[in-house]
Amino acid sequence: MEQDFLEMSPENQYRELWAEYMGARPGNEELLQWMEREGFFEAPASAKHHGNAPGGLCQHSINVAMEALDLCATPAFKGVPPQEAVAAALLHDICKIGKYRLGSDGKYHYTDNRVLGHGSESVILAQRFIQLTDAEQVAILWHMGLYGDPDKASTLSRAYTIYPLSMLLHFADMMATYCDEK
Repeated sequence: MEQDFLEMSPENQYRELWAEYMGARPGNEELLQWMEREGFFEAPASAKHHGNAPGGLCQHSINVAMEALDLCATPAFKGVPPQEAVAAALLHDICKIGKYRLGSDGKYHYTDNRVLGHGSESVILAQRFIQLTDAEQVAILWHMGLYGDPDKASTLSRAYTIYPLSMLLHFADMMATYCDEK
């Protein structure tokens, strides 16, 4: 990554990745404006784990995108288009916008009013504004691997086989969470 990129604020890094990998998609500006209005750039990524600070969701999404780009350069994922990998990475956790409230104890608390799964909600929110490819949809749906739904192992196996992007995004998310964000 270029030095200029590394010296940018996380919000500007995210916007740079967005412009490069999402900029040509119809509806991308409206989606990014919605994310900004809803607090994406200030939101934490979790209450107790990775990115549990203001701006953590943005930073985590950048970390996943960077890991995804690195994985695209490996022989195992040579057929995965970087455009799709970064798009899925930038959008995989948008369902977390507005899900955490800062309590009087100074810690974030999770407020869940979702009736959909974590990945499903992110896909639905994104597709209010832009069209995702089938591979991007499946990758976002399954980005948590079996953490998302352990009863669906055979479905996950098919998703990994048909859409290698889904395995790449899961790996990138885990690498960002457990390696980059310790």
